[in-house]
Amino acid sequence: MRDIFVVSVIFGLLPFVLRRPWLGILLWSWLGYMNPHRLAWGFAYNLPFSMIVGLVTIAAFMASKEKKEMPWTRETIFLLIFVAWMLFTTLFAFYPDVAWMQWDKVWKIQLMIFLTALIINDRDKLHWLLWVIVLSFGFYGIKGGIFTIINGGAYRVQGPSETFITGNNELALALVMTIPLIRYLHLQDTRKWMKTGLAAAMVLTGVAAIGSQSRGGLVAMVAMGIFLWLKSRNKIVTGLYMAVAVGIIAAVMPQEWYDRMNTINTYQDDQSAQGRINAWHTAFNVAKDRVTGGGFEMWRPPVFRQYAPDPYNVRDVHSIYFEIMGEQGFIGFALFMLLGLLAWLRAQQIIKRCKKDPDKKWAADLAAMIQVSLIGYAAGGAFLGMGYFDLPYHLMVILVLVAKFSGVLQKQPVPVGGFGKRREAAAG
Repeated sequence: MRDIFVVSVIFGLLPFVLRRPWLGILLWSWLGYMNPHRLAWGFAYNLPFSMIVGLVTIAAFMASKEKKEMPWTRETIFLLIFVAWMLFTTLFAFYPDVAWMQWDKVWKIQLMIFLTALIINDRDKLHWLLWVIVLSFGFYGIKGGIFTIINGGAYRVQGPSETFITGNNELALALVMTIPLIRYLHLQDTRKWMKTGLAAAMVLTGVAAIGSQSRGGLVAMVAMGIFLWLKSRNKIVTGLYMAVAVGIIAAVMPQEWYDRMNTINTYQDDQSAQGRINAWHTAFNVAKDRVTGGGFEMWRPPVFRQYAPDPYNVRDVHSIYFEIMGEQGFIGFALFMLLGLLAWLRAQQIIKRCKKDPDKKWAADLAAMIQVSLIGYAAGGAFLGMGYFDLPYHLMVILVLVAKFSGVLQKQPVPVGGFGKRREAAAG
């Protein structure tokens, strides 16, 4: 029944995508973040839904009469350069077969992210996209929070199989990044019942992130929580929600959870932690030796035997920073870090220009919450290998759209070759 339901919903929506391409972005985001087909047990499990939706969306957009204008800003330009660099490094990968398979996933994700910038052309469509992202991850947050409370934190909260968020660590990071987005929707909604529901969703998602029993998730949760409180409009209300979540966690989590979290302070005695540090040294040594790094999926025994301090302690890298450094080299790492910096600066620009304008307050709120989400990614990602995860790149492009719809990006004349052409540029 699940298979039939999923197939019916997706194919039932495709005719609407043909008429309104922006619905294809929403449908693709739902498939990419919630992965509903991975919750089925039969024929729908392996169907290429994302590819089908992507192709229909592209065809519909190309055939539409909508204005096709890419907001070329510093963020989108450097993201395109980063994608091109990843293609270049794949040509020189240690393991070409698996590297090209990973590249095939990465470029398709990035294509749809650029299509988001092209197709989502007003605030209402952007609002719907945010709802889709929140509901996709919120499904696992609410379900996982209830599961944690009922079982007293005895079992780990996991994500759907064969996805970016399959493991407890990966799901924890995604949930931490989702909480600020729920808070944004909570700030914008005026209906009491909806605000109550979103507040409950924030608390339960926080409980689910802790219920994953991920140490990296705990680090991300603490960093995100601090910035969520600092960036929040109403610090008393935000503090109350955080206190409720902490109270639930303290009441339900077993001693085994505390023991596991305490190993953060004794990482020298933890074999898993030492294996990660060994992999980080390996990443640095590969990047130092090769300008293009080792390429996607380089974490194999021969690489460790050549580049690792402990050549026989072979583990996954478990860090977005060293993952990018090892696989894409120092140039790729610099581009990755630059993207994060540019996103932060863009958010600051939006906040500065919009926070005192009642009509643009929404933009300042969203920019601040995206900053909080990216802080969670930056902190938790130090211990999780999710360097190519869709969401942070999607949020970077969403920031560009927020700047565009709030008037922070303005049309400015730029003479090119003697002709008075115009392009999208940051105001001021």
